[in-house]
Amino acid sequence: MNSVLQRIYEIGIVPVIAFNSVDEAVPLCKALVAGGLPAAEVTFRTACAEECIKKIHNEVPEMLLGAGTVLTKDQADRAMAAGASFIVSPGFDPNVTQYVIDKGGLMMPGTATAGEMSQAYAMGLEYVKFFPAEANGGVAMLKNMAGPLTTMKWMCTGGVNAKNVNDYLNYDRILAVGGTWMCKADKIKAGAWDEITAMCKEAVDTMLGLELGHIGINCADDTEAMKTAETLGALLSMAVKPGNSSIFVGNKEFEIMKKPGRGTHGHIAIKCNNVDRAIYHLGLRGVKFDPDSRKEKDGKATAIYLADEVAGFAIHLVQK
Repeated sequence: MNSVLQRIYEIGIVPVIAFNSVDEAVPLCKALVAGGLPAAEVTFRTACAEECIKKIHNEVPEMLLGAGTVLTKDQADRAMAAGASFIVSPGFDPNVTQYVIDKGGLMMPGTATAGEMSQAYAMGLEYVKFFPAEANGGVAMLKNMAGPLTTMKWMCTGGVNAKNVNDYLNYDRILAVGGTWMCKADKIKAGAWDEITAMCKEAVDTMLGLELGHIGINCADDTEAMKTAETLGALLSMAVKPGNSSIFVGNKEFEIMKKPGRGTHGHIAIKCNNVDRAIYHLGLRGVKFDPDSRKEKDGKATAIYLADEVAGFAIHLVQK
């Protein structure tokens, strides 16, 4: 996966924006960055799109910029020259798609049917847009296509919102989603930047789905571990389930270590929907991680510890 696709995957939600004024471009993108979504697909539906991309590229360089609703080769040229890192179209035009590829650009053409996806796949594309996603069957449609299109992944837009965003992102063949619910046109027109920032933060929190997994408690030996487990089990009317290196209490709410493990007192596991995205977004909030503790499966992170203890406990993220 190239660096642009990797960032799209880690960010997870790409706001789709139709600017009506160049004056909106920088303050909106600063609001998106402050809310944890430093990405935008700027649609070419409006006359100022090219100038907006150029201005954002120059003044908010941390933004990952894409150009959307690109219908012609000329629009693709203008978008890439202005600073767009990827090009998105609403439908599948083989000529424009091949043109962008030949120019060395990252192209994600819009696809809505099995035929369009198959044509894109035959051209060697592994990442395409699925649009409009909800109207064309949503995740269920893509799961039906995943078998024959063995390596294809999708960025889904159209009908994605706060209520169904994780229905899409929890499917590992979906690269990211695009949406407008965190920066609606009326909020942009009103210059409600603080509200947009707050909605972006809420969208990120919804996507990450952070929640307490379990608490691990270090004990000196098997005897202390069993005593601790039985005490907690009796106190909370929870089952005690001995294992090889630890004893679980309840539905794994507590893990009692038979010998001291990571952390002065133990560890706390935080569950999340996607560890890679949690690492990225918590990193934006200043959280530091221990890269040597990272565990992976099929190239994606499944667990990682924070670099520092909190009140004597090691903290790690784990995949739900």
